[in-house]
Amino acid sequence: MGAVMKIGELSDRTGVPTRMLRYYEEQGLLAPDRAANGYRSYPESVVQDVQQIRGLLDSGLTTEMIRGILPFLNGPDEIHVHPDCLTPEMSALLTGTIDRIQARIDCLGRNRDRLKAYLAAVRPAEAVGRPEQGVSEAEPSVRPGSVRNKSRA
Repeated sequence: MGAVMKIGELSDRTGVPTRMLRYYEEQGLLAPDRAANGYRSYPESVVQDVQQIRGLLDSGLTTEMIRGILPFLNGPDEIHVHPDCLTPEMSALLTGTIDRIQARIDCLGRNRDRLKAYLAAVRPAEAVGRPEQGVSEAEPSVRPGSVRNKSRA
């Protein structure tokens, strides 16, 4: 058997609070081994599983949906399809989720473009996306975190 870790270490490695890891277990997304004293132990491979679960939840999938598809996902580029996996109901749920994700991507893209346009208008001499090269004393500037900017927060 390979290296194992306790729930605290898994939390540290994934950034997911121990409370959420216990919730994932309650929802059937994780199945840790238990020591005689009741402590959970996780194999190294579960780090990737937790990251994948977190990403799927962040994408808008429910724990029920994740529980249905997780056994068929071995990694970000590997999907092992089982013929019984995709029911018409699951297909409809996933299609709706994909549509919501795409709408969020489109919105984020529009917001990114608006912010870039704002920066280009405010700082026309600088290329948007590059760090500031320095501003002369004669040139007015409002930088995040500057004294001038803090009074507006």
